[in-house]
Amino acid sequence: MAPPADLREWIALLERENELVRVEAEVDPELEITEITDRTVKAGGPALLFENIKGSSHPLLINQFGTERRMCLAFDAPSLDSVAEKLSDVLELQPPAGLVDKVRGLQKLKSIADSRPKTVRRAPSQEVVLEGDEASLDLLPIQTCWPDDAAPFITLPAVITKDPRTGTRNVGMYRMQKLGPRATAMHWQIHKDGRADYLATDGRIEVAVALGLDPVTAYSASAPLPKHIDEFMLAGFLRGEPVELVQAKTVDLEVPANAEIVLEGYIDKDELTEEGPFGDHTGYYTPAEPFPVFRLTAITMRRDAVYPSIVVGKPPQEDAWLGKATERIFLPAIRMTVPEIVDYDLPIAGAFHNCCIVSIRKAFPGHAQKVMHAIWGLGMLSLTKSIVVVDEGVDVHDYGEVMFRVGANVDPARDVLLTEGPLDHLDHAPTRQFYGGKIGIDATHKGPDEGTRDWPPEIEMTPEIKALVDRRWAEYGISLDTPARNGQIRQSPRPLRRLLRR
Repeated sequence: MAPPADLREWIALLERENELVRVEAEVDPELEITEITDRTVKAGGPALLFENIKGSSHPLLINQFGTERRMCLAFDAPSLDSVAEKLSDVLELQPPAGLVDKVRGLQKLKSIADSRPKTVRRAPSQEVVLEGDEASLDLLPIQTCWPDDAAPFITLPAVITKDPRTGTRNVGMYRMQKLGPRATAMHWQIHKDGRADYLATDGRIEVAVALGLDPVTAYSASAPLPKHIDEFMLAGFLRGEPVELVQAKTVDLEVPANAEIVLEGYIDKDELTEEGPFGDHTGYYTPAEPFPVFRLTAITMRRDAVYPSIVVGKPPQEDAWLGKATERIFLPAIRMTVPEIVDYDLPIAGAFHNCCIVSIRKAFPGHAQKVMHAIWGLGMLSLTKSIVVVDEGVDVHDYGEVMFRVGANVDPARDVLLTEGPLDHLDHAPTRQFYGGKIGIDATHKGPDEGTRDWPPEIEMTPEIKALVDRRWAEYGISLDTPARNGQIRQSPRPLRRLLRR
């Protein structure tokens, strides 16, 4: 088995796994699809393939990433942590000490080399080529997601540019507001690499937009990679085979050969337009701001192309699982920089940048604060607004346990750090855009070298009694791991009442 090679193979896999529903009734891309999708996502429902879209002959796929199981299917992996382990093997590559280590090291290096994109001469993504007036965005079922959105938005693109100074490729996921049949706004935020490429040009920058990719390549466009690392190379590494690229028709860029649709065009540096409002993943509308204008020169596509989309809004939404994949996959890279980190969690309700919970191997006074500052200097995590630090034995994914530690271990006068720094472009809360306050909460145990009184021992049952009750529980077929529903104590089942009478 391997991850799906293209979107059609992915759709077939979802269908075989009962993870996709085909919707034959006519639906409207203006608001109606969003309401259907929003209810489906929040119910943990399937991917949806809308086959009869008002105003378009192209079907629309949405909610393909909307559960953890589907994300694992996308990577052909038993868990997202197992995908992280694959990346960890490469990051931890050390100079070989013996023959076996040398062989393993060569295998890892070969897997990296084999991940580089491969250029092909012909591609399914160019079965249909439309240029000039024939190239019209009106052909596509582009959604208007929320009532106050300024226009329809393309929401799941892989936007391809080159750094004009170095020629390095960048692939990013930036929303695109439809301005007309042959123009969109390009939402290149202040902290994004696509914007850096745009600002580096002295005139015009060529752009290609791939729509409808295999799921791993689509995910890679959203991954927060350093600028010098090719997103298509990451996709090839995670897929176990290189991404095939083909030369675009009207711009000097290579585009994915397996894409359903490719938009080709350019952006002139001095042409800006008002972009927005847009109902965003923050749960609020982001206001109108000036952004560059993308001018369309060609559309290439597969025959009967499928258009991909995603809805963002108040969490949870489908993008939550793209975020969770990033959280898991990039843990090894974070540990390379901050090795005392054991685990971390970016709560879905925190909308990516609002909160980070991190567990550490604490070794000295102020260690939690050291880790806070390290995170605030680490790539896109630098935009994190609040950080909670707990000890290594605490499960950062158990929010109840984390809140217990915050309540039990924190003296606000000593353990709360207030500072300032860069914030997400989309964050509406700070007084000044892009910059504002940050909070760090040290919920670790404190020792006498941190100015505390004697720290009391934590309540724990003895191992002997735990083992005794485990044995007796097993006699009656009752699992100690069965959780109480909604935090309430369940009525004792009859076998347990018999046990308690003994």
